[in-house]
Amino acid sequence: MERELMVTGVGGQGIQLLAKTLALAATREGRYAMLAADYGGEMRGGPSKAGVVIGDAPLKALPILPSAWSAIFAHHRFTEGVEDRIRPGGIVVANTPLVDPSTFRPDLRVFAVDAMGAARSVEAPQASGFVLLGAYNALTQLVRPASLAAAMEELLPPYRRQHAPANARALEAGAATVEVSA
Repeated sequence: MERELMVTGVGGQGIQLLAKTLALAATREGRYAMLAADYGGEMRGGPSKAGVVIGDAPLKALPILPSAWSAIFAHHRFTEGVEDRIRPGGIVVANTPLVDPSTFRPDLRVFAVDAMGAARSVEAPQASGFVLLGAYNALTQLVRPASLAAAMEELLPPYRRQHAPANARALEAGAATVEVSA
């Protein structure tokens, strides 16, 4: 099994940390993972994209993906060409209301997640990216939820460690958003 994920959004949404967390969780579970990051020079508001490939054997696909099994759309900006690269039947997690789920091709499995609302509901307003990751992982079951939480905590820089409990709640809240509707 080899699965590819494209993540797109804007700087400040946690796109790069979300992708690194998934890749680290997979490697900690003994799987193979590769990650590619692509972001603008702006700290906030610029383009932010990442590619993650996870597999049970040495990987054939590079994380610079001409096509992918799945995608997370965190923001409507900087998404040009991403939808076209998702294979038919692919999974899309769309961050509403910033991304309109009705605009995607009908051959995709689109799941609308109000990441900002879910993050606020668990008192983690800065963690909408982790809500999206929690939803994505609940749909795909690529890694164990505990592995995501552990990887997230490991990747947080020392000056952000106080956010680990809120981020863990955001991962759980994201999973809950799709458990009900999936």
